[in-house]
Amino acid sequence: MSILSLKEITAGYGKAVVLENMSLEVKEGECHAVLGPNGAGKSTLLKTITGTVVPTAGEIQFLGEKINGMSTHKIARKGVSLSPENRRLFSDLTVHENLTIATIFTDETKSKENLNFVYEIFPRLKERVSQKAGTMSGGEQQMLAVGRALMMDPKILLLDEPSMGLAQIIKEQIFNGIKKIKETGKTILIVEQDSTMVMPIADKISIFEHGHIIFEGTSNELKNNDSIKSAYLGL
Repeated sequence: MSILSLKEITAGYGKAVVLENMSLEVKEGECHAVLGPNGAGKSTLLKTITGTVVPTAGEIQFLGEKINGMSTHKIARKGVSLSPENRRLFSDLTVHENLTIATIFTDETKSKENLNFVYEIFPRLKERVSQKAGTMSGGEQQMLAVGRALMMDPKILLLDEPSMGLAQIIKEQIFNGIKKIKETGKTILIVEQDSTMVMPIADKISIFEHGHIIFEGTSNELKNNDSIKSAYLGL
């Protein structure tokens, strides 16, 4: 069953078209990865889903309901949660405060369960529970951004470039956490440049170029497609 469906979407910024007649489906419970170079339209895809960018054509359905045209807050309350590329943390708030501020629409019992799970998958956050977000390393801030998005108890978790600018050992810690999130059955749509990190956990992969999907398939199908790997992933 598709939880998220984009049908013939065209979107961009002013006269600049970034996504053109693009269709994509994410099935419930799967980890769907979107790969591609800078400027391919990957982040614009997530902004269009969350309502930051309004498509000029096409339709986005979430759980069978049209959501394009809704406000970002209403889309979030429907169960769509984004961990953005620039993290957008509250730098003067502590780790605990950044996490719990995201629970405004979640009942107390579920919030406690989610908080314990975030600390389980990212134990470094538990060690720094009283530390202000602005004083943390980039890797710790990325863990916090993913954790905060998870605290909203979303039906689909959107992750925008979670490994960007991070050392390999930190990337591995973050993707180990994402793998544990996936194992709970959470639906994940992840935009990423580092294919080596995302391919082992992705059920399905779409590769973007200039706002178009030029490949869609499983990790194994991508591994066996030498021309795509060489041309678009540098593998």
